[in-house]
Amino acid sequence: MSQSNDFVGVRIDVGPQPFQIFQQDTRSFGSFSLKGRWKHAENRGTVQLRVVREDDAVVVVPWQSAATGPAGQWAHTLELVPAGGLYRIESRLMLDPNSAEWSPHGDFVHHLGVGDLWVIAGQSNAAGYGRGPVNDPPRLGVHVLRNDETWDIATHVLNETTRSNHPNMEAANPAHSPYLTFGKELHGVLNYPIGLIQTALGGSPLVSWNPVENPDAPLYKNLIHCLTLAGGRARGMVWYQGESDCNPEQSKTYEKRFGDFVYRLRSDLKSPDFAVIVTQLNRCPGSATDTNNPGNNTWWSVVREAQRQATKLGKVAVVPAIDLGLSDSIHTSPDGNVTLGKRSARAALEIAYSRPGNWKAPRVTTAILSSDRKTIDMTFDDVATRLQLLGPAEADFVVEDAQGTVPVTRASSPGRNNIRLELGRATDGETKVHGAFGANPAANVRDAEENTPILGFYGLATTSG
Repeated sequence: MSQSNDFVGVRIDVGPQPFQIFQQDTRSFGSFSLKGRWKHAENRGTVQLRVVREDDAVVVVPWQSAATGPAGQWAHTLELVPAGGLYRIESRLMLDPNSAEWSPHGDFVHHLGVGDLWVIAGQSNAAGYGRGPVNDPPRLGVHVLRNDETWDIATHVLNETTRSNHPNMEAANPAHSPYLTFGKELHGVLNYPIGLIQTALGGSPLVSWNPVENPDAPLYKNLIHCLTLAGGRARGMVWYQGESDCNPEQSKTYEKRFGDFVYRLRSDLKSPDFAVIVTQLNRCPGSATDTNNPGNNTWWSVVREAQRQATKLGKVAVVPAIDLGLSDSIHTSPDGNVTLGKRSARAALEIAYSRPGNWKAPRVTTAILSSDRKTIDMTFDDVATRLQLLGPAEADFVVEDAQGTVPVTRASSPGRNNIRLELGRATDGETKVHGAFGANPAANVRDAEENTPILGFYGLATTSG
């Protein structure tokens, strides 16, 4: 920014950007640090700054005097700025306390907020590739740190790469993302600003994010860089990734590697309570029909199971996506993204803010094999109302034993949180059940009133009844 050398008053050279959101501290306050220059013909005056609400000009931090240094320099930190906004910072060069309102002017900074920051990370469904029209407008108070390192009102496309030199530059133009809706949902409930930090990259495998397995992990370094630009702290992260790890090598180690990534991130941020909202993978019809990779269905299920187990890390929520529409063979559609954004926000409100709500998806806990080995009764936790079957739910499950796949001839729901599978033959030896199996699973089993599908699971061992 060019500055005139013949000004009189106060210049802000270093400090908050317009539209920037600051992470509040544990007392629900934020602070703004600024530096600049001041000038007066008689080399006198006191640099002062204050914070007012943008909507009604009510003062929230009254005029404070800055420390001045040689050659017309000054610096100051405005502390105890309450969570809320939007705010503006005003500056002036106070000469006469009896007519302070007529002091020489100073620079302003507009549209600042104190609230919570959330990192967006993962691959293309986190970056947002939903195609087609949708009503998901921007809102003042939900802002984004763009890839060119400027703050702005959050609007689609969240992961645009205009003027960016970050390593998460997309090969094609993204479109609609789940996470503007996510930010607006939090903003509406919490009633203070939300800042989004977009770091996702389409096609990125976990190794690009995990410095434990890859010390040069470029996307992890970029995530830390962006968080540093935003002040170094955030409330949590929304994570939608795993499609690129659906292969025989990476799928079997995904659970451990993802845990390493989360532990390292929390350690580097010195934030053991850093919340993580994980999306369990949606469908990918193209991979299900790829005859060159017959193990695809298994790999997708292994990754979904690893994601289901992520709750063991603490302060982690897992939300399903297998029922959401697609706009191509792998990317969630705009209407599906809106639903996912709302699900993720409801999960975040409980995990990060201790505000309970009906966000959890039905989660299998036991599978009991009958004495004749021809029936399996499963029990699910986190059923808000009751399980209902929207279609032929035998397509939702795969049963395997020592001989291979066991036909599932019928599925029913004999109790509010139970599913019974009737098998085409008695099972032989160790018997396991998989739910929402493969790259393109069915999603006929739902919570009746929440309309939430079950979390996909893999390799659940049956026990004898």
